[in-house]
Amino acid sequence: MEMNDHILIVDDDRDICQLLTKYLVKNGYRVTAVNDGRQMRAALASKRIDLIVLDLMLPGEDGLALCRQ
Repeated sequence: MEMNDHILIVDDDRDICQLLTKYLVKNGYRVTAVNDGRQMRAALASKRIDLIVLDLMLPGEDGLALCRQ
């Protein structure tokens, strides 16, 4: 991955999102963090995403169902 690649974090735990975002930005990545499947789909529709870090145990739509879509 290039250092300006865009990573999408999908996790309902805001502390985890903040921690991962801080670490990845510090290492030169662009980061978008969202909290659920609806926000994930919106981000994918509006941005070029290179990698998704997806929580498998999301409330409502779980990460495996989102991954299958």
